[in-house]
Amino acid sequence: MGFIFSKSMNDNLKAQQEFMLMNSRLQLERQLLMQNEMRERQTAMQIAWTREFLKYFGAFYGLAAIGLTAGAIKKKNPGVFVPVIPLTFVFAYQYDMGYGTLLQRMKGEAENILDTQSSLLELPKGTLTYEDLEKIRRSQSKFFIEK
Repeated sequence: MGFIFSKSMNDNLKAQQEFMLMNSRLQLERQLLMQNEMRERQTAMQIAWTREFLKYFGAFYGLAAIGLTAGAIKKKNPGVFVPVIPLTFVFAYQYDMGYGTLLQRMKGEAENILDTQSSLLELPKGTLTYEDLEKIRRSQSKFFIEK
Protein backbone atom coordinates (compact mmCIF):
# COMPACT_ATOMS: atom_id res chain seq x y z
CA MET A 1 0.00 0.00 0.00
CA GLY A 2 2.83 2.38 0.86
CA PHE A 3 4.48 1.70 -2.50
CA ILE A 4 1.33 2.69 -4.43
CA PHE A 5 1.00 5.85 -2.36
CA SER A 6 4.69 6.63 -2.89
CA LYS A 7 4.39 6.00 -6.64
CA SER A 8 1.44 8.38 -6.98
CA MET A 9 3.34 11.00 -4.95
CA ASN A 10 6.34 10.63 -7.25
CA ASP A 11 4.09 10.97 -10.31
CA ASN A 12 2.47 14.08 -8.84
CA LEU A 13 5.88 15.52 -7.97
CA LYS A 14 7.16 14.83 -11.48
CA ALA A 15 4.06 16.42 -13.04
CA GLN A 16 4.46 19.45 -10.78
CA GLN A 17 8.14 19.81 -11.71
CA GLU A 18 7.27 19.63 -15.42
CA PHE A 19 4.56 22.24 -14.90
CA MET A 20 6.99 24.51 -13.04
CA LEU A 21 9.60 24.11 -15.79
CA MET A 22 7.04 24.90 -18.49
CA ASN A 23 5.77 27.86 -16.48
CA SER A 24 9.28 29.27 -15.96
CA ARG A 25 10.05 28.90 -19.67
CA LEU A 26 6.81 30.67 -20.54
CA GLN A 27 7.63 33.46 -18.08
CA LEU A 28 11.14 33.85 -19.51
CA GLU A 29 9.76 33.95 -23.06
CA ARG A 30 7.27 36.64 -22.05
CA GLN A 31 10.04 38.67 -20.39
CA LEU A 32 12.21 38.45 -23.51
CA LEU A 33 9.30 39.48 -25.72
CA MET A 34 8.47 42.39 -23.41
CA GLN A 35 12.09 43.59 -23.32
CA ASN A 36 12.31 43.44 -27.10
CA GLU A 37 9.00 45.28 -27.47
CA MET A 38 10.21 48.01 -25.10
CA ARG A 39 13.51 48.29 -26.98
CA GLU A 40 11.67 48.63 -30.29
CA ARG A 41 9.37 51.29 -28.87
CA GLN A 42 12.31 53.26 -27.45
CA THR A 43 14.14 53.08 -30.77
CA ALA A 44 11.00 54.20 -32.61
CA MET A 45 10.69 57.14 -30.21
CA GLN A 46 14.34 58.06 -30.80
CA ILE A 47 13.86 58.01 -34.57
CA ALA A 48 10.63 60.02 -34.28
CA TRP A 49 12.37 62.57 -32.04
CA THR A 50 15.21 62.89 -34.55
CA ARG A 51 12.77 63.44 -37.41
CA GLU A 52 10.86 66.05 -35.45
CA PHE A 53 14.08 67.80 -34.44
CA LEU A 54 15.19 67.76 -38.06
CA LYS A 55 12.11 69.75 -39.09
CA TYR A 56 12.95 72.56 -36.70
CA PHE A 57 16.68 72.42 -37.27
CA GLY A 58 16.13 72.29 -41.04
CA ALA A 59 14.09 75.49 -40.88
CA PHE A 60 16.79 77.14 -38.73
CA TYR A 61 19.54 75.87 -41.04
CA GLY A 62 17.75 77.14 -44.14
CA LEU A 63 17.19 80.60 -42.66
CA ALA A 64 20.75 80.77 -41.32
CA ALA A 65 22.22 79.69 -44.66
CA ILE A 66 20.18 82.27 -46.56
CA GLY A 67 20.92 85.02 -44.03
CA LEU A 68 24.63 84.28 -43.80
CA THR A 69 24.95 84.00 -47.58
CA ALA A 70 23.18 87.31 -48.04
CA GLY A 71 25.37 88.88 -45.34
CA ALA A 72 28.55 87.54 -46.96
CA ILE A 73 27.50 88.93 -50.34
CA LYS A 74 26.35 92.27 -48.94
CA LYS A 75 29.49 92.84 -46.85
CA LYS A 76 31.73 91.23 -49.47
CA ASN A 77 33.28 89.20 -46.67
CA PRO A 78 33.22 85.39 -47.12
CA GLY A 79 34.07 84.95 -43.42
CA VAL A 80 30.44 85.70 -42.56
CA PHE A 81 29.47 82.47 -44.37
CA VAL A 82 31.79 80.25 -42.23
CA PRO A 83 29.17 79.30 -39.55
CA VAL A 84 27.19 77.47 -42.23
CA ILE A 85 29.93 74.82 -42.51
CA PRO A 86 29.51 73.23 -39.05
CA LEU A 87 25.74 73.64 -39.30
CA THR A 88 25.88 71.61 -42.52
CA PHE A 89 27.57 68.73 -40.70
CA VAL A 90 24.98 68.79 -37.92
CA PHE A 91 22.15 68.88 -40.45
CA ALA A 92 23.64 66.00 -42.45
CA TYR A 93 24.05 63.91 -39.29
CA GLN A 94 20.48 64.56 -38.17
CA TYR A 95 19.13 63.76 -41.64
CA ASP A 96 21.14 60.54 -41.78
CA MET A 97 19.87 59.57 -38.32
CA GLY A 98 16.22 60.27 -39.15
CA TYR A 99 15.93 59.19 -42.77
CA GLY A 100 19.24 57.66 -43.84
CA THR A 101 21.16 54.51 -43.06
CA LEU A 102 22.95 55.66 -39.90
CA LEU A 103 21.06 53.24 -37.65
CA GLN A 104 21.87 50.28 -39.94
CA ARG A 105 25.54 51.27 -39.98
CA MET A 106 25.55 51.65 -36.20
CA LYS A 107 23.91 48.22 -35.85
CA GLY A 108 26.54 46.68 -38.12
CA GLU A 109 29.35 48.27 -36.14
CA ALA A 110 27.79 47.10 -32.86
CA GLU A 111 27.60 43.54 -34.22
CA ASN A 112 31.24 43.80 -35.28
CA ILE A 113 32.23 44.92 -31.78
CA LEU A 114 30.27 42.07 -30.21
CA ASP A 115 31.86 39.54 -32.57
CA THR A 116 35.47 40.71 -32.72
CA GLN A 117 36.11 43.10 -29.83
CA SER A 118 34.09 41.68 -26.94
CA SER A 119 36.90 42.53 -24.50
CA LEU A 120 35.84 46.18 -24.81
CA LEU A 121 32.50 45.26 -23.23
CA GLU A 122 33.88 43.82 -20.00
CA LEU A 123 32.86 45.65 -16.87
CA PRO A 124 35.45 46.99 -14.45
CA LYS A 125 35.96 44.45 -11.64
CA GLY A 126 34.07 41.85 -13.71
CA THR A 127 30.42 40.91 -13.69
CA LEU A 128 28.42 41.82 -10.61
CA THR A 129 27.51 38.75 -8.55
CA TYR A 130 24.95 38.05 -5.87
CA GLU A 131 27.69 38.06 -3.25
CA ASP A 132 28.86 41.50 -4.42
CA LEU A 133 25.31 42.84 -4.18
CA GLU A 134 24.88 41.41 -0.69
CA LYS A 135 28.17 42.94 0.44
CA ILE A 136 27.09 46.36 -0.87
CA ARG A 137 23.62 45.97 0.62
CA ARG A 138 25.02 45.06 4.03
CA SER A 139 27.43 47.98 4.01
CA GLN A 140 24.63 50.43 3.16
CA SER A 141 21.86 48.87 5.22
CA LYS A 142 20.69 50.56 8.39
CA PHE A 143 19.03 47.32 9.45
CA PHE A 144 21.60 44.56 9.56
CA ILE A 145 19.92 41.22 10.16
CA GLU A 146 22.16 38.19 9.91
CA LYS A 147 20.68 34.72 9.87
